[in-house]
Amino acid sequence: LVMVFYGSNGKSNPVSMENKVEHQAKNQITCDIHLPYDLGMIYKVRLGLQSLENNISQLSLRHFKMQNTSTLDTFSLTINKTLPLSLNGDRWIEFPVEWPLKEALSVVTYHLTVFSRNILSERNLVHMTACIYGTHGDSGDRPLLLSLQNVQQGEDNESFLVIMDAVELGELDKVVLLISSKTDCKLDIKKLHLKEAVKEHPIYVFEVNEAFSVDANKPEIQREIPVSFVIRGDKQKNDIDNNLHKEGSQARNLSEYTIKVYTGDKRGAGTDANVHIILFGNEDKSEVFQLSQSLEHQDPFERGKVDTFKIKTKKLGSLHSIEIGHDGKGFASGWFLEKVEITDASRNSVYCFNCNR
Repeated sequence: LVMVFYGSNGKSNPVSMENKVEHQAKNQITCDIHLPYDLGMIYKVRLGLQSLENNISQLSLRHFKMQNTSTLDTFSLTINKTLPLSLNGDRWIEFPVEWPLKEALSVVTYHLTVFSRNILSERNLVHMTACIYGTHGDSGDRPLLLSLQNVQQGEDNESFLVIMDAVELGELDKVVLLISSKTDCKLDIKKLHLKEAVKEHPIYVFEVNEAFSVDANKPEIQREIPVSFVIRGDKQKNDIDNNLHKEGSQARNLSEYTIKVYTGDKRGAGTDANVHIILFGNEDKSEVFQLSQSLEHQDPFERGKVDTFKIKTKKLGSLHSIEIGHDGKGFASGWFLEKVEITDASRNSVYCFNCNR
């Protein structure tokens, strides 16, 4: 039995119960766990079976209780689940931790749709997991080929749905795929769609477009796939289109922002990856803008250079933060960003966001 603790300062390595049992009563084990560093406020626990060896076919979990020995805050939860979960053979469960006077996250059902060309024919030969990362941590490795729903097969295309429960992950930013096999095989994966089961939108789209060849020389392949774009839904999309394209009174509600991006003067500071930005104000936030048309340089984001971009979006009020990042495309995509300066012409205001990393 293994546990992973997620806190506001990060997550622990898997903590094995094998050598940690201090007290064992009938159907109950108690142990002290000393984490190597302060994880901050613990908000999630993953509980699972490291492997299905040693003739342990099933493990029934009834109740979980955890106490912080310094504050004496106590969390208690009735589980009543058996591992591995019979639905899809998953060896792990996870649950939010609720402390006194602290709001807990909720458990969400996610729908992951895989679009591919040949996975269904190879599914019995290969083991494939996905770990989803968001602003609230990660889902841990989840098996993808054990229980498929909504299987659709065409001549050159196929898709299937994987359903997984996880403590809500917040805004999603990447998926890590792990593919392994004991025999030679090739998996052709086109893209992944990920959304909450009860919501039509947003849909997070991860473009893969890669054939993975597993053989004796490479029995395991791991690939990190950043989110390519997010489908926010017709209403939001139409609102943005209307704001951008309608003239008259709506056009007067648009603000023009001048964005100056300073790339650091360090070795390897520049990037050829695609850079995006989102602006956050006290009244609203902007849509995602791709920063591709620099007013100074045909090839933006080179070492020691300043690139200027102009965007128009709805009035955001006073800016308080930005999100800026890139998709990791291209050779040596790492980028040293010094700072971003944004001028709001309508408010005659200049905002400076220092990064220096």
